[in-house]
Amino acid sequence: MTTSSFSTLPLNPAVLANLQQLGYHAMTPIQAASLPVALLGQDLIAQAQTGSGKTAAFALALLANLNPRRFAVQALVLCPTRELADQVTQEIRRLARAEENIKIVTLCGGVPMRMQNASLEHGAHIVVGTPGRIMDHLQRGTLNLDALNTLVLDEADRMLDMGFFDDIATVARQCPKERQTLLFSATYPQGIEKIARQFMREPRQIKVEAQHTADVIEQRFYQVTRASRLPTVALLLNHFRPVSTLAFCNTKQQCRELVALLQAQGFSALALFGELEQRERDQVLAQFANRSCSVLVATDVASRGLDIEQLEAVINVDITPDAEVHVHRIGRTGRAGESGLALSLASMDEMGFVGKIEQYQKRESVWHKVEELTPASAEPLLPPMVTLQILGGRKEKIRPGDVLGALTGEAGFSREQVGKINVTEFSTFVAVQRDIAQDALRKLNAGRIKGKSVKVRLMEVDRP
Repeated sequence: MTTSSFSTLPLNPAVLANLQQLGYHAMTPIQAASLPVALLGQDLIAQAQTGSGKTAAFALALLANLNPRRFAVQALVLCPTRELADQVTQEIRRLARAEENIKIVTLCGGVPMRMQNASLEHGAHIVVGTPGRIMDHLQRGTLNLDALNTLVLDEADRMLDMGFFDDIATVARQCPKERQTLLFSATYPQGIEKIARQFMREPRQIKVEAQHTADVIEQRFYQVTRASRLPTVALLLNHFRPVSTLAFCNTKQQCRELVALLQAQGFSALALFGELEQRERDQVLAQFANRSCSVLVATDVASRGLDIEQLEAVINVDITPDAEVHVHRIGRTGRAGESGLALSLASMDEMGFVGKIEQYQKRESVWHKVEELTPASAEPLLPPMVTLQILGGRKEKIRPGDVLGALTGEAGFSREQVGKINVTEFSTFVAVQRDIAQDALRKLNAGRIKGKSVKVRLMEVDRP
């Protein structure tokens, strides 16, 4: 038994058995460093990169503090975005399977208040949400935190970036003073010290360095001019032909221009902007996560909290001035033992930023010439999957198994031809292999899910 085994922690046998079933065989560095402290009830500031396993670190701690027989909100998790809140909710649900019936409610904008009020009226043990919507419920008296024993601030640096300090402060002041506060952050801006000083009790600080070894993520730098920057992105995509690429721009305008250029050249590309409506964000993320969109172009703030499996490449269209942010960007690829590609475009006036990255990573950049980039195929780079949108979701009690059953049962497709199924409040997104998309669309529209007829449409990324 190694020290990285969950069995070294004071967790009950049912929880340990559930962790084994879920594939949690050994703790990640952030889990090994933070869980012994958190399970003792101490306040904690933990610094670790996105995708390092921090959700399980705080989820196991707050679940250990929970009394399932007391129907009151005992834990609150604040997240910067709805996407992250949804991911955190799903992960806590999985980890809570070993416990008695634990109810988790997600409170974010983009969903009518009356629906959330109804959920809260039925009681909840854990609330996960964004600061603005949590404040709305506190002001209206629909959320009561008197029984709270654990407050979690997830991705605190991004909440501060997005201007949420005052909102966090307002929420923290309404929590009982005798509580545990767990703060997780990828970077350590000044605002975190301010939060710690005002709202935490002698927090223990833990930092797990981001490690991206050369054999997992191959980093390449290319020198570009302002005029050649966006066309070079298309050259990279045609040369390396990654199935899924996350392209980072420093501004929304740069995102818009890059998506327009890529779509004009026949690429399946979508943008993730801060001002997108929640419905549009859900659609964009569903298509990218299920591999029916080749390129997602985003700013750092818009992409925060995304955890995309099987991301073959990250392209830094602009070099970020913050070396830590660069490391978090490229850390989206090369996960779960897979290799990844990190491609960065730098103009002469960004060389100072590159120097900072070299100092931070303690290694020199590897430069390649743009002239080396040649198309690997004459065929357009098309994603392997296509997304079908079913008009109906959790409100209609649709579950992933219902959709899979409809496709593999009467429709006659194999399990291997069906990809990710993502059920949201009002819609369900299912990925199917490109060659069966039209047939699957026709059969679902003609058939039934849960005994009811449904409307289904094909979601193709616009390409001229």
